[in-house]
Amino acid sequence: MSGRIVTFGELLLRFSKHSHRRFTQGEELLGNFGGSEANVAISLATLGNEVEYVTRLPKGQIGLAALMMLREYNLDVRHVLSDGNRMGTYYFEGAAVLRNSTVTYDRENSAFFLLQPGMFDWHEILRGAEIFHTSGIAGALSQNAADATFEALRIADEMGLTISFDINHRKNLWKYAGAQPVETLSRMLEYADVMFGDVIEFEFLMNHPKIPFTATDTSYQMDLEPYREWFEDIHRRFPRCRKWLMGMRNQVDASHHLLTALLWSDGVLYSTRIYDIQDMVDPMGVGDAFAAGLIHGLGAFPGDDQRILDYALAASTLKYTFNGDFNLATDEEIKALMES
Repeated sequence: MSGRIVTFGELLLRFSKHSHRRFTQGEELLGNFGGSEANVAISLATLGNEVEYVTRLPKGQIGLAALMMLREYNLDVRHVLSDGNRMGTYYFEGAAVLRNSTVTYDRENSAFFLLQPGMFDWHEILRGAEIFHTSGIAGALSQNAADATFEALRIADEMGLTISFDINHRKNLWKYAGAQPVETLSRMLEYADVMFGDVIEFEFLMNHPKIPFTATDTSYQMDLEPYREWFEDIHRRFPRCRKWLMGMRNQVDASHHLLTALLWSDGVLYSTRIYDIQDMVDPMGVGDAFAAGLIHGLGAFPGDDQRILDYALAASTLKYTFNGDFNLATDEEIKALMES
């Protein structure tokens, strides 16, 4: 088991409809909390890790409800700030048959959007921790949120923590004056020891044509050599990072996905099985489940990179079975799927 893990990012309120309805249909909205770094934190806590989640919430009833939810999942929230004016939200319209899902963000001027460097005592927060996890989303919200994230990364680096980073490129969020997504994400990645992303995010970051993953069943055979060359190019650009996890998904239709992943670790490329996922419940948070699975695996299976990758993929596959953003799969369930 890893030592204490700290994750940092914005908690969101998600709104959606029942039964694949469009937002133009009916009157009732479903609400639940989510957000990449919170998703990672809750998954890690479910797996038995000691986890602190750091964010900034609005004061009042909505912020209190969010804080109570985080406590329910056994997260340490002692350093959460509750002094903002509004909560960031997003609206998720689920996919159906051949219709894609849609996400609409409403995060401008949220408590986290207006974050400032110096608001958190990172030396106190990170004391005794082993891993610090965050993502590129904060860099997309506002210049101040990006600066606050760089502050956390810099102090985590100075204190000798292992830094875990998810690219999490959301092109619809980079709206502030002077926003430079490739440059900002690249600067953040310079601090990373462990990195996560899907093929599209790797393509965006490296300006490298993506390698198609066209599996329609589990018999698909991957040619690993182009990926090996790609990872070696990435490592030359970001030499500090020792482990790169790339997720690959082929969406056959709205409820049928093929999922696999690759892990490049200290010069060795690992591949794993392909899962054929049909009649899925909710795809949101699958990438965060990948990240949590790998972070947990670093402590649970030290030195066994193949097992770490197998575990991370099984964890993300089980996320498809839960409504909402959180992966609530237990360690026993993940191992049972991984070893089946």
